[in-house]
Amino acid sequence: MSKHSTQFEATAGGLVLTNAILLYRTEAARSGTRYGAPGQDGRAFASLHHIEHDDDAGPRIAAGTPLTRAHLRQWSEALGRAAAPELLPHNVLVAHQDLLAWWIPAKVRPAYFNLSTPLAGLKALSTRTVVSVPYPAHLLVATKRSLGVYALREDERPTADSIVFHSPILNVYADGTLCWGNIPKPGTLSVSAIPDFERALFESWSTHPNHGQDQTVSGKGGLISLWDDLAARRAARFPVRRLKAFAVKRRSVAASSRKAIEPLTLGQLIERTRR
Repeated sequence: MSKHSTQFEATAGGLVLTNAILLYRTEAARSGTRYGAPGQDGRAFASLHHIEHDDDAGPRIAAGTPLTRAHLRQWSEALGRAAAPELLPHNVLVAHQDLLAWWIPAKVRPAYFNLSTPLAGLKALSTRTVVSVPYPAHLLVATKRSLGVYALREDERPTADSIVFHSPILNVYADGTLCWGNIPKPGTLSVSAIPDFERALFESWSTHPNHGQDQTVSGKGGLISLWDDLAARRAARFPVRRLKAFAVKRRSVAASSRKAIEPLTLGQLIERTRR
């Protein structure tokens, strides 16, 4: 085993270095995460070690034992007690270390349009402009990898059974994730980061519908025509009847060989996102 050099400074809370966890994996497992976790096909082993302290040489990793689930539970509980509790505002639906979900009521707010390819005959959005338009209620689901952007037809706090709709906001992929472009990403999933996520969505320039996004609203014309009409007539309410629901494939009870299309609910979305 290679030599280890360990440095540790005691904190005001009285923390001292007591244990070390060593992680091993197969040499061929190269496609891991940024934290070194092996891929699905890689094998791994972990050992838990006590730390021996020497006044002259400093801390030293002693012999260890295989890391067990009981060890992980004990350390997870201890780490959880060290995390500062947060007061959750009424709009937060899920607050988890890997997922943050909240809803935003319908609102007329400034929108930033700078269309890369303006359509002929536009009344309000033919040039770069900031104009107030009505937005439907929205559901945002942030993870460490992406920001999911979804619309709600009802302007009220959603439940697990609420149907999830495609967002009409430009620069959102047809699967519901935001196209970040050069927008700075928040570095945390804490409740305090919610304003940063909302600014990234509502205060960035809308340049184009993403591939397939025009098909996520019903009625005549695509998203650009819809937003142009709302801006030109200074509409106060978004026409939620034009929103299309996300769909999921479910096996039909009557005919197990056939697949039925059903609307996606908030509960199903959260379950799918956390996998």
